[in-house]
Amino acid sequence: MKILVTGSLGNIGKPLTKELVAKGHTVTVVSSNPERKNAIESLGATAAVGSIEDCDFLTSAFSAQDAVFTMLPQENYADPNLDFIQRECELVDNYARAIEKSGARHIVHLSSVGAHLERGNGLLRAHHNAETVLNQLPSEVSITFIRPTSFYYNLFGFVEMIQQQGLIAANYGVDDFASWAAPSDIAGAIGAELLSPQGGRTVRYVASDELGGDETAKILGAAIGKPDLKWIIIPDEQMHAGLLAAGMNPNVALGLVEMYAACHSGLVYEDYHRHRPALGTVKMADFARDFAAVYGTYHHSNDERTETTQV
Repeated sequence: MKILVTGSLGNIGKPLTKELVAKGHTVTVVSSNPERKNAIESLGATAAVGSIEDCDFLTSAFSAQDAVFTMLPQENYADPNLDFIQRECELVDNYARAIEKSGARHIVHLSSVGAHLERGNGLLRAHHNAETVLNQLPSEVSITFIRPTSFYYNLFGFVEMIQQQGLIAANYGVDDFASWAAPSDIAGAIGAELLSPQGGRTVRYVASDELGGDETAKILGAAIGKPDLKWIIIPDEQMHAGLLAAGMNPNVALGLVEMYAACHSGLVYEDYHRHRPALGTVKMADFARDFAAVYGTYHHSNDERTETTQV
């Protein structure tokens, strides 16, 4: 098959590309960075260098592909001018127009848990909007929406807090239900859907482990030599203030607080529980080794720091 992968060689794009090439498929990887060309080609794929903001570029890249994987990029949450929801809407509009103009017929799109909600889900509303836009494509376009749960590597955001305050604090966690996903498990699910078109519109949840905040803190704490590490819940207002103090865009901060509050209430996981997937192979204990490595590096390079920039 001829398969196009967006997202360059990121946490999902790289393992996905490796898997598809290893299975003998012809893979094209989209990257906005020309310096990634050699790395992409070293994996046995072809680089398509251009911006997903350029609909003509996307149309050309999507043409003659048997399957296309689309995803929205990471944004700079500290950018004071970022209108996150609007930005994501513009990008998915580009995807939709390019899909229709190119004649692409089999799409796998990276969405998120919580995308079933039109409101009350904070930043996850961008994924709801994306699914809504793509669902308006002609019926002959097959689309699978991959809805992973929280990425393990989001937990790296707590490293500095643990270093400086000796705990994890957020407006969700402790004994709340939580589900975590490894990029490799997500990539595996995407690869399976790219190679096995279902027809119509389908949703597939992806998760690797299901652990509350207390269990998560216990596993991470053991890995970094802090067996008594605790996860505490703080009020929304305190969470918001901490994000602002860290330099986050105010609207993005509000969106994150609402998203985490929806995790705390269980709202985000309502549809997940109705369509609970088989869990992947990478468990929290496996990720804890990566967490410990990052934690150790941070400790070594920041042992003189005293400022607190996290909640």
